[in-house]
Amino acid sequence: MVVPVAEPVAEPVAVPAVVRAAEESLNRRSADQDTSADAELAWDSPVPRAPDTRVDSERVLPTRTDPLVREASSVVGGPVGAHAVIGRSRHLTPLRVLFALALCGLMLGWFGKASCLQQIPVADSAAGAGASMRLDWDDQRQFTNLCYSDVISLYGAERLNIGALPYRDYWFQEDSDGETIKRYMEYPVLTGMFMYGAAQLSRGWVWATENWGVPGALDVVLFFTIVALGLTLFWLVTIWATALTARTRMWTVWLAALSPLVFVHAFTNFDAIATAAVALSLLAWSRERPWLAGICIGLGAAAKLYPALLLVVLGALCLRSGRVREFGATAAAAAAAWLLVNLPILIPYPTGWWEFFRFNADRSADADTIYRILADSLGFTWNIHHLNALSVGLTVLVLVAVAGIGVGAPRRPRVAQLAFLAVAGFLLVNKVWSPQYSLWLVPLAVLAIPHTRLLLTWMTLDALIWIPRMSLFLDAERRWLPDQWFTVAVVVRGLMVILLCAVVVWQIWHPGDDLVRRGNDGRRYDDPAGGVLDAAPDRMRISLGRNRSRDPEQSPPERVAVAGT
Repeated sequence: MVVPVAEPVAEPVAVPAVVRAAEESLNRRSADQDTSADAELAWDSPVPRAPDTRVDSERVLPTRTDPLVREASSVVGGPVGAHAVIGRSRHLTPLRVLFALALCGLMLGWFGKASCLQQIPVADSAAGAGASMRLDWDDQRQFTNLCYSDVISLYGAERLNIGALPYRDYWFQEDSDGETIKRYMEYPVLTGMFMYGAAQLSRGWVWATENWGVPGALDVVLFFTIVALGLTLFWLVTIWATALTARTRMWTVWLAALSPLVFVHAFTNFDAIATAAVALSLLAWSRERPWLAGICIGLGAAAKLYPALLLVVLGALCLRSGRVREFGATAAAAAAAWLLVNLPILIPYPTGWWEFFRFNADRSADADTIYRILADSLGFTWNIHHLNALSVGLTVLVLVAVAGIGVGAPRRPRVAQLAFLAVAGFLLVNKVWSPQYSLWLVPLAVLAIPHTRLLLTWMTLDALIWIPRMSLFLDAERRWLPDQWFTVAVVVRGLMVILLCAVVVWQIWHPGDDLVRRGNDGRRYDDPAGGVLDAAPDRMRISLGRNRSRDPEQSPPERVAVAGT
């Protein structure tokens, strides 16, 4: 016989006081809720809402869209949550985080050069504490420690250590043919005067050390320190302007802030001056200030010539969109700014001013270029006139091709895309590609190519070229790599840059594959950095083939509103 057993009555479980308090907090009326009798019953936050309820819904978040960043974010807690409020942080704003990352990259760059700043007494230890000091570049330290910097070498080579005024003062030296020639400052005016200003500050620092007891060092070390501080500011300006130009994809600029090329070449030469000018010109253009963009282009061309390539890019895009007036204002402002910087030197010291052009015309193919590789492989020496003609001719062809893409693509390219193609093409066919020139491409690549793995691969390979290149300068018994390693590295770097250009051209012809044109919630953009060109209709277009664009949008693209930071 089955005897029914009564089920035991469950005893009430004691709810901790903390849990009860939390449940009551979640279920009480909101502090800012309407408590009138006619108000619909609703439950909300237990505290008053913030007066500012804006949310940045347009910002692209890498932890949600970039697989590499998403995986890396697991170290700091994972991707941004689905219910996170974006754009309301008062302190950790994107720009401040990017500045912090950039300072970390620059710090690594500084430590990479610090080994070349070591000082030792001129005499042995028996000379006493008062012995004069010198740089410790013994046993080719600058190459074996990979810390070489043109900044240190140029302090004496350009006679800045004796207070020489660039473009006025000269010296004599032998050229490669053994002939004695008169030499002047070999850099454009803005860079040359920046060097002179830093040299004068270092001499003033030495005076303060001798007369006021201020802590000091060798004048060349002080010179490098002052230059490095200046270049740091210029690179931070580059990051700031590039981030604002990127608009909704601001976070992608972390690639420029932590680029391996910055670790190696931030303080190798003075190229950060020109990158800042280019970044500012793109920002000004994106904010529809053509004249300000022109001023920045002119100043950049007074530091390095490559910023002038932007005029070709903007000219082609403005011609296509009928924005000739805006381009005219940009070109006129660029010419005026360039003349304003150069005329004070050109008029009183024309020979010294021309030295930059003479020096570059007379120099042979750099070891980093395809011309030198061909010459070494085939066993011949370039005639300098033939080499110049070939390099200039190929540069013209590259610029014509870039302008042709700008005018003839099925859909108008973005400014950053065409700018990257122009600068990359110029480097590929130029007879000089100093290692630090690759810094020119970093901010442009971040704006033009939204592919993290591809960019990191190129930047890393390009930065690693520094190792076999330094090996070239070592004595035979000290070399750690055969010369062929450098040749292979240069070829691989060239192929990577060509691949980047191919990706850009593909996305120009297939704008549906361009992630920069994609916004959140299915929105489609034309050119976030386009300024007056953004969403502008075509006025003139030369068809370069059948339009096979896979761009899915059926309506005109949206303009990207200028948002606050």
